[in-house]
Amino acid sequence: MSTADEEIAKGERYLNGLDYQSAYKHFDKATKIDNNNALAFFGKAESAIGMPKVKRENVGSWYQKAIELDPKNPQYMEAYALYCMSDGHFNEAEKLLKEAAEVDPENAPYYYTEFAIQYSNMAPVIMEQYLDEKTKDMIVSKALTYLLKAINLEPTEAKRLL
Repeated sequence: MSTADEEIAKGERYLNGLDYQSAYKHFDKATKIDNNNALAFFGKAESAIGMPKVKRENVGSWYQKAIELDPKNPQYMEAYALYCMSDGHFNEAEKLLKEAAEVDPENAPYYYTEFAIQYSNMAPVIMEQYLDEKTKDMIVSKALTYLLKAINLEPTEAKRLL
């Protein structure tokens, strides 16, 4: 019988080759061998994204389990945040990327920028039916707030500089 680490290694090889179904099988097996392995749940979620028949709420729960098991891993938070954004769950994504910035302060500007760019690109598409001038302004304002945060600049100072 193989170990969880062996199954994870196999899953990673398949995932790198974009064979999502084979990767998923190995990550799933790893979660069954070791139900406390964060990397197994993270890999399961990552590979499931490439499998349209997997329920989106299951993918989210596997990301959440990985974060629960390894709450200091900003990679898990970032990946789940991007997944949340693709579903229009912007508040959850924002929360996750803030947490990633707290856990990994050295790279905080990256997480803030990631949120700003992804939010400004995805929100108008997902909120298309509600997209009036006020909503557009809200989206741009929030994105700009995070861009300023990424460079550690207060809005009043940005206005002065501009």
